[in-house]
Amino acid sequence: MSVEDRIKLFAMSAQMAERDLDAVEISFGTDLGREPRRDDKDDEYYPQFSEVVRREAAAMAQHYEIFYALEKSMRTLVSEKMVAEVGTAWWETAVPEPVKLNVQKNMDRERESGITMRSADRLDYTTFGELGDIVRANWQRFSDTFNSEKAFSKVMAVLNLLRGPIAHCSTLAEDEVVRLRLAMADWFRLMG
Repeated sequence: MSVEDRIKLFAMSAQMAERDLDAVEISFGTDLGREPRRDDKDDEYYPQFSEVVRREAAAMAQHYEIFYALEKSMRTLVSEKMVAEVGTAWWETAVPEPVKLNVQKNMDRERESGITMRSADRLDYTTFGELGDIVRANWQRFSDTFNSEKAFSKVMAVLNLLRGPIAHCSTLAEDEVVRLRLAMADWFRLMG
């Protein structure tokens, strides 16, 4: 066996060991101290939450990250496609009226609350479901991006249901974690 093959074998063995240690940490609800301490958590308040809640938060963080990436990339896709197809005035001419009204309501509520506005882009104020409404209302423009409108609607419906517990701080049941992975696979298949 060559030196290069031995190095590859060592790296693969190390990855398998790390994966096994991850499973042990999850199974026993413990931290083996393999990761450097994350400094991004509030040292004053975060430790006051129960260990159970902190473990749930850590487990749910990965699902939140997946959904964050999906939703942000979908907003980018919609924006870029609509600008390319309709022009910069696409919001005024191609967005369903109920979506525009809800976005304006959301923006007004945020502005009137006195907090920093999340964005100057109206698309950032749409719900996940409303992103789907924009795509369906402009299906002829997206038919080369997604391979089936019916499949798009079904996948969006599943993802929107799964988004609820993720966005509202509930844990996902094991079956729903599997369903999220399958829905993400379906999402990328739609774009194939």
